[in-house]
Amino acid sequence: MVDWWKKYLQLNITAKLTMIASVAMSWRCAEWFMNLEDPTTQQSAFVSVIMGVMTGVYGIYLGREAKGR
Repeated sequence: MVDWWKKYLQLNITAKLTMIASVAMSWRCAEWFMNLEDPTTQQSAFVSVIMGVMTGVYGIYLGREAKGR
């Protein structure tokens, strides 16, 4: 059990799965927006915020990956 946990922490699986989930959700948000026939300003603001948040998420992910090595 301890060897499995050490390997889990070493590979940083939680951070990688979180990043994959975040990318998938933002991708679906972009697809949703592109399929709208007549998007409103509120909908475009929502997608803009989601994409902006993804920039921060990616920056934090890269920062933590660099510190882990």
